[in-house]
Amino acid sequence: MSLEMKKLGETLVVRVFGEFDLRSADFCRQEIDRMLKAEGAQSILFDLGGVSFIDSSGLGVILGRYRKAKENGWGMAISNVPPAIVKVLELAGITRLLPVYSDNSQALKDLARRVKQ
Repeated sequence: MSLEMKKLGETLVVRVFGEFDLRSADFCRQEIDRMLKAEGAQSILFDLGGVSFIDSSGLGVILGRYRKAKENGWGMAISNVPPAIVKVLELAGITRLLPVYSDNSQALKDLARRVKQ
């Protein structure tokens, strides 16, 4: 698993590649939290386009960042989700909590709009 993170506007875009599982969850969590603090982002976008597998640990990272975003009044969304991963997100109830976009452009526009409110 690997991560690419970049701040675009006020949004931290987190691109995840490979298996988002128990082996990678702690690293992921620590790196995302470090970047959120360092960059001062006001929203988070998880780009899951490169994810080949996700388990409960990966879901836990997403839900943990959701709780952090909610506590701080930040926006959060998910984009580019492969069909097999969408199914897992649906079964876990994450799609009821977070908007899921087919690409980053609309997600970034909606998150930027939320930050300005």
